[in-house]
Amino acid sequence: MSGCLPNVAPLAAYLHRIDPFAIQFTETLGIRWYGLAYVAGFACAYGIILWLARRGRTLLPAARVADFVLAVAIGTIVGGRLGYCAFYKPDMLIEFSSEFPFWGVLALNRGGMASHGGMIGLIVACLYYARKHKLTPMHLFDLTTLGGAVGIFFGRIANFINGELVGRPMDKPCAWGCKFPQEILDWSKSQREALRPVVAELRTSLADWGGDPGPRQLQQIVEATWQHNEYGNRIAELLAPLLPLRHPSQLYAALLEGALVFVVLLVIWRKPRKPGVIGTWFLLLYAVVRIVNEFFRMPDAHLGYQVFDLTRGQILSIALFALGLGLLIWWARRDVPRIGGWDGKSEIHTD
Repeated sequence: MSGCLPNVAPLAAYLHRIDPFAIQFTETLGIRWYGLAYVAGFACAYGIILWLARRGRTLLPAARVADFVLAVAIGTIVGGRLGYCAFYKPDMLIEFSSEFPFWGVLALNRGGMASHGGMIGLIVACLYYARKHKLTPMHLFDLTTLGGAVGIFFGRIANFINGELVGRPMDKPCAWGCKFPQEILDWSKSQREALRPVVAELRTSLADWGGDPGPRQLQQIVEATWQHNEYGNRIAELLAPLLPLRHPSQLYAALLEGALVFVVLLVIWRKPRKPGVIGTWFLLLYAVVRIVNEFFRMPDAHLGYQVFDLTRGQILSIALFALGLGLLIWWARRDVPRIGGWDGKSEIHTD
């Protein structure tokens, strides 16, 4: 499955050394690439929907596009966060502390967004907006798909920048393999013993860290690799041989879940379709490519592989595919007008 080049040395692989901050103000405060990815995704969604509205391909007036995208943005973010807590870390729902933001669900600085939950939040937002403005909810869901695919593309690129959702180890050395320093944050105590040379280079000792590097010290090692100077290069040089070579599954996902889904949907919606058809095609396409990509992505450490060695993401995607298939059959058979299309000859049909 790796499809790698056996004559490429593992040490020649790319070592991830990207700072997740686009602009950093303090140690923990700044503008992150991940946040900018969300902004870029919603901005593209706004542009696409506005383009369709001005061409008369949607029932949504151009004047309401901004309000609609804002509602969808809120629904996606809330749904994505709640979905992550419900599907992957339910303990966060009952996790409270005396420190801001007090509730685990609100601790966005610790990361954690689920695309399946984001879709649920998006659908709820479409239902709410459609009811409030007397529009067809399925058509509104259709409108979000093209921008949604672009948003997923940017989001997966941001996952790569963050060094999160890493891929599975490669069976053979590969020219496009990656090593991620961030994974030492989850290493066991025995694994951390291998970091002694790195610790020495940091002019510290394990004794100074209480005999075992803690989360803060491990984070210091990761952050040191972000420095592209003599010091950072030396830390990276010492750390690289300790890290496994992995698939850049985040980039696979950007191409499959984002770019490929966008292109296919664009082709399908060249002509007007019945409301809901494009939305269900999005569910089907996303489910299929997500299942495929999960074979290259490491499952969450606290969940591991589940029934039939599938990941939680694959199980959710199988359920999503079944739902999408049922909805596609149902909505395609309804006797309703076709809406949308972008080929210049399309129009909103009323028969």
